[in-house]
Amino acid sequence: MEQLFKHVACFTDIHYGLKQNSRLHLDDCSRFVDWFIAESKARSCETCIFLGDWHHHRASVNVATMNASIKDLKKLNDAFEKVYFILGNHDLYYRDKRELNSIEYARDLSNFVMIDEHFEQDGVAIIPWLVGNEHKKLSKMNVKYMFGHFELPYFKMNAMVEMPDHGGIKADDLTGPEYVFSGHFHKRQYKNNIHYMGNAFPHNYSDVDDNQRGAMFLEWGGEPQYVNWEECPKYKVIMLSELLDSHQDLLDEYTYARVKLNISISYEEANFIREKMAEQYGVRELQLIPVKEEEEAYEGGEIEFESVDKIVISQLETIESPTINKQTLIDIYNNLETQ
Repeated sequence: MEQLFKHVACFTDIHYGLKQNSRLHLDDCSRFVDWFIAESKARSCETCIFLGDWHHHRASVNVATMNASIKDLKKLNDAFEKVYFILGNHDLYYRDKRELNSIEYARDLSNFVMIDEHFEQDGVAIIPWLVGNEHKKLSKMNVKYMFGHFELPYFKMNAMVEMPDHGGIKADDLTGPEYVFSGHFHKRQYKNNIHYMGNAFPHNYSDVDDNQRGAMFLEWGGEPQYVNWEECPKYKVIMLSELLDSHQDLLDEYTYARVKLNISISYEEANFIREKMAEQYGVRELQLIPVKEEEEAYEGGEIEFESVDKIVISQLETIESPTINKQTLIDIYNNLETQ
């Protein structure tokens, strides 16, 4: 069998433009790309596969975000012999078709292969964000590896929220390949042959204490190797008593922290602690939060809910009016941008 790659380096869901196009997030993206390239070179990776969601906003790209994006795309182009670039749902203008995307300018880079249609070559399938009933074709692909941006039910979107079954693609559609690697869900997780790689780095407090993010490296015929980015942004929820005892182990310049006031302390004392900790460790954020009784009583457990799209469309479908065409409203909603 021909081989599409010898050593491949992969990452996903970096989301340029997140946090309202903040300079700090763009700097984190660039730092990650530099780290990723260095790790790839150390492992002699000649091929890169990006698994979707380079940009965050569907409908527009901020000028500062675009400049940072172009700069880092050129870095990837120069670092690899071939870069296969999957279009994720956030890279697409429309929800249900791939005809417009926010990354079209990368197509001119000499080593880039834009994956906006199903790609199958030399034992590998690379699949963009699926639309319509395209998932039905996947079970017929006879490949060793599959890479995509899949929304599979019963996998976790984050630590607490599991993706419900909406009647589309399922894990049973993907049993053929030895490995299926996917972006889209940001939490790293595995079931049988399916690997959600985890996104490049944590983005918000839904990623609390989950720093299993970074990159995946694979030698043809070998086992996937996951490497965490140690200098990633870190989101933490900490009890004040814990912070006072172990602040040197909990805080650094990449930390976002919410500190729960579980001990009696005055407002002035709390602010003094916050200012001193921020000054000493250069933390990015340190919020002080009163502990609520209902939080103390909560015993945890998983939370499951429908996607926003599902909820909105189900409500639109209930409209009964002689003057309003509910299908038109649904079509309008499906073509709206998401932030």
